[in-house]
Amino acid sequence: MALRPRPDLALTEDTYLDMIAELDWSPGIQYLQTEEAELNRFAFVIHPLSVRQLKAYPRFRWTRVFPDALVEWTASFMPPLFVSKVRGAVSPTTGQKVEGYLYALGATPRRMMHQGVRSTYDRLADVALRAQRHGARIMGLGAFTSVVGDAGKTVAHETDIAVTSGNSLTVAATLEAAKQAVIKMGATDLTRGRAMIVGATGSIGAVCARLLAQAIKDVVLISIEPERLIELKRRIQRETPGARVIIGTRANEQLPACDLVVTSTSAFGQRVVDISQCKPGAVVCDVARPHDISPEEAAVRPDVLVIDSGEVLIPGDIDFGADIGLPPGVAYACLAETCLLAMDGRFEDFTIGRELSMERVKEIYHLFHKHQFHIAGLHSFDESVTEDQLEEKRALAETLRADPDLLAHTMRQAAARIAEIPVAAKGVKAGRQSSWLPRSWLRYLLGKLERRLASRP
Repeated sequence: MALRPRPDLALTEDTYLDMIAELDWSPGIQYLQTEEAELNRFAFVIHPLSVRQLKAYPRFRWTRVFPDALVEWTASFMPPLFVSKVRGAVSPTTGQKVEGYLYALGATPRRMMHQGVRSTYDRLADVALRAQRHGARIMGLGAFTSVVGDAGKTVAHETDIAVTSGNSLTVAATLEAAKQAVIKMGATDLTRGRAMIVGATGSIGAVCARLLAQAIKDVVLISIEPERLIELKRRIQRETPGARVIIGTRANEQLPACDLVVTSTSAFGQRVVDISQCKPGAVVCDVARPHDISPEEAAVRPDVLVIDSGEVLIPGDIDFGADIGLPPGVAYACLAETCLLAMDGRFEDFTIGRELSMERVKEIYHLFHKHQFHIAGLHSFDESVTEDQLEEKRALAETLRADPDLLAHTMRQAAARIAEIPVAAKGVKAGRQSSWLPRSWLRYLLGKLERRLASRP
């Protein structure tokens, strides 16, 4: 009625049709708070890597009085928990501001494996819905949530928000950190030497193997999947003619000849790499979360440098709002990829599925430089590696290389110490009981129940 050009026109259907035909209507978004329109938002999912980490979280410190197995089992059934806002990220290149939302699942990697993929999918779908309501347009899968099931494909299909595992930037940052580590350990020619990839048929391991073969042309691929190993070897030989590719199901035989070892497995309860057999001054880059190698194992060979996958400095005055286990301003590569895609306005399913694209890795590395992200330096078990530590390792490695007898003695001693360390991976010991209650507690509860029943008339 208000838009009628002539007030005397009849309020009939024909009048409305004529008016509608002359209007230029189209969908649009109206931001009620103009400053909020400048923000691109993302969500990121984290979870405890161990029961110790779960009990250390301020809200759950009261659980310390309970057995680890009971806390781990109970936490796996909790709904997703909002942790904090990520503020302060801004691109120096475009000025684009980014805000993130951290959510946490309660399940450890072991519980995710025991519960089945459907349980994790449902919780991730819940996070996606909650994040959308807060304006997030892309969600990143952290740690083991990017490994469970089909590595994000089902989650992307079942939700309306864009999804990324962050593995593309994880690969790029890992290889960049590995290059820096090898140089700092004294290498002068990066095109010579040999690299080993353990877990080579996995999504991260396969792309690392293909890219390392192009750079070094001498790689050892280790996996428990022989058929996929053969396929990967043939693919690398097609892509990189002249590359030397050795494949195997066990790492230890080839370890003494490798300058760089990259581990990226989903193994539990086994020894992924026997570090006592490493070459003097070798670099071991542990991409897996939780770690494939424990600090106790790393300590048996002080001349070997064990580093985490490349952590990233996000530009801006970044504040995660919570302790994510890294120094201030430093993020895991998978979180940084989610933030980077939001910063560039790439709200799309970027890195999902088991097979990563080399083109995606190269593309995210280009965006990495475009928005002035940086590698955060070398870290070992979430602590910074100092120059003094590097100098000590270089000197010890040089001494061992110059004295074959001393090297053999050192390796024997290290092997003996390794044998005393319980076989484990991801913090899970081999043959560990999976019951949600320890036997002592079960005996206590059964005894109490028996006494109560006996006391009844």
